[in-house]
Order: sequence, then structure tokens, then C-alpha cells
Amino acid sequence: MKTLFFALCLAGSSAVLAAGAACRDQALALEVLGSGGPIADDARASAGYLLWRKGKAVALVDAGGGVFQRFGAADARLADLEIIALTHFHTDHSADLPALLKGLYFSPRTRPLAVSGPDGDGIWPSLDAFLHRLFDRKAGAFAYLHGLLDGQDESLPMLEPLTIPSTSAEPAAVLQRPGLSVSAVGVHHGPVPTLGYLLQVDGRRIAISGDQNLSTDYFIRMAEGADLLVMPIAIGERDEPMALHARPRDIARAVADAAPERLLLGHWMARSLRDKAQHKQRIGAAWPGELIEARDGLCIPL
Repeated sequence: MKTLFFALCLAGSSAVLAAGAACRDQALALEVLGSGGPIADDARASAGYLLWRKGKAVALVDAGGGVFQRFGAADARLADLEIIALTHFHTDHSADLPALLKGLYFSPRTRPLAVSGPDGDGIWPSLDAFLHRLFDRKAGAFAYLHGLLDGQDESLPMLEPLTIPSTSAEPAAVLQRPGLSVSAVGVHHGPVPTLGYLLQVDGRRIAISGDQNLSTDYFIRMAEGADLLVMPIAIGERDEPMALHARPRDIARAVADAAPERLLLGHWMARSLRDKAQHKQRIGAAWPGELIEARDGLCIPL
């Protein structure tokens, strides 16, 4: 009871529950596995969001450092996942992917697991190249997991890589499953190919942005009227680099344009936490919806 009360106070919302069992028990919910950034000074795991449907974890968006542990603590099962959707290949969004996938050795899963991510540019690999650098039988960092790519290990199901153009201005279809539809558009995160996702399930729309500076409106247009909009807030008003991240004032304008029912602010860092109250006040004043502060383990019923 104390944990639940604490979570409610942190979020400022009666529609937010405590972690784990509370999320599993909802007909549909989004669980925050990681609400922090790339620096280990915010007492948070890095980015990760888990979609629950009818007691099963069906979609994971991002797998930053710490998400491996949070996934297990939530009692989620790899056997239930329909997709792991990566927004981009910064470590705070993708570093725990191999640790998670190693768990497939011990899972009853036999069907392929969809993994989506952006195309490549310059030093940034495409999803296919990223997976091969991890799991290729000859050159992969974790070559012993080659069965994920080549199907030559009966202990492992294969991955189904889904590469999405990071320059896509219109929603690109990523995955269609009974009751679940996933689409994506490109977002601008400096030179880093990055995506934003829209998950549609049971008549609800959940829009989850990758890191971006909001210099394009592709994602905001896709997210218009969403039941839940998830936005990163990695910098304050005077912080750099604005080439990579949006300031609170920019987030406020974007949220006003998207007009979601609820907003979840994640990807907190020490520099954005410094003036957290002011940032939340500025953004919350921009539109009449409900603002929720992401914390690790928070559950948002939908």
C-alpha cells in the first residue's frame, strides 16, 4: 500500500499504478522499465517501455541499460513478446538487447521474434548490420548466439529483423498481429538514425518517441490524439545539445499540437531533473491533458 501511494504521489495521477503485478493484472497497460538516460547519475535504468495486454507482455520499446533486470522483475516472458522495437542504437536504448535475447535459450519460445529498428547512415549501422555485429557466427561479438540469425541452433528461435527508413515522413507499417499494429516514422536526433513508434491495440493508441529535437513534425502528426504520448525530456531550457534533444518549451508546443489524452515524460537526466518542477509546469500548461512523470516500474493502465 505504501508503494502504491508513493507511486501515485510521484506521478501526480490517479491513473498510475505500482509496478509488476499491478501492470500484469490490467487488461491493457504500459509499464516503464527504464526512465533515465545514458549517465549513471539519475538512479534510473535507461530507456525501456513494456506494453501489457491481457496479462502478457506483447511489445518492448527500447532496451537500454538496466532494462534486462527490470524486464525480469516485472515477471515478463520472452515467449509472449510479439516485437522488440528499437528507436535507435545509442547504448541507453539498445545495450541490454543481447542480454535479453540470451534468455531465449531458456524460453519455451520456438516462433520467430520480430525486432525492428532504423536503417543506417555513416558510422551508424542499420538494424541488420547491428544484429550481425552482435550475433554473426564468424564476426559477431556474441557469436555463440548465431542461431538467432542463421537458425542453426535448435535451442534458439530466429529473429525477424524489420528495418524501417529513418527518413520516413509518413507512418511505415512495422508489424501486424491480431489485436496489435505497430507503425513508425523517422525523427531527427542529430546524425543518429532514429524512429518514433505508434502502437495500436484494442482501440488504444500509444505513441512512443525516440530521442529527437522536434525539428520535424512527422512523429507529432502520427501521434495526434493518442491515448498516451511518451516523450523524452533529456535537457533543460539552457542545456546542450539541442541538435539532439528538444527543450521543454519545444516539447510543450509539440504536445499542444498532438493533443494527446495523457503525456508520459521519460528519459530524465540529472540536467533535466534539476528544474523538473518548472519543466512539468511549462509543459502541463500547454494543453489540458494529464501529465505523468515516468519512474522505473510505473504502470499506466490504458
